[in-house]
Amino acid sequence: MTRFAVFVATVGYCGYFPVAPGTVGSAAGLVVYLIVWWARSRAIEAALIALVFGAGAWAGTHAERYFGGIDPGPVVIDEVLGMLITLAFMPIGWSAALAGFFLFRVFDVIKPYPADRLERLHGGLGVMADDAMAAVYANISLRLLIWLLPSWIH
Repeated sequence: MTRFAVFVATVGYCGYFPVAPGTVGSAAGLVVYLIVWWARSRAIEAALIALVFGAGAWAGTHAERYFGGIDPGPVVIDEVLGMLITLAFMPIGWSAALAGFFLFRVFDVIKPYPADRLERLHGGLGVMADDAMAAVYANISLRLLIWLLPSWIH
């Protein structure tokens, strides 16, 4: 069971990438977002966000024990969730998806309040919650950017 949890938490071992595993995990999130883009269904989008959050909380708890630390670097399922929330419920193209990618990376690194507090939650819940909050900020910022620059970002 631990092996499977680590596989899920590292998104198929993407988290073992030697340089910037969080960025690689966010890129994997863009790939997962293709399912949402292709399906064009808000129900599927919401279900996928809930599924990734739940799976990440479960796997993150096991992965913390396996790696022996809080929110270990190889755990990148939280970045996949972050990208799904960043791009949630917007009919966007690739320019907006890339803008969302960069916005999420910034908010994930700086962790504005309350994201910084949420990462203190116990186990996998903390692993997932801080990135979910950073993604909410990124989603709001992306919507603002699309509103301000509609001909550049769509």
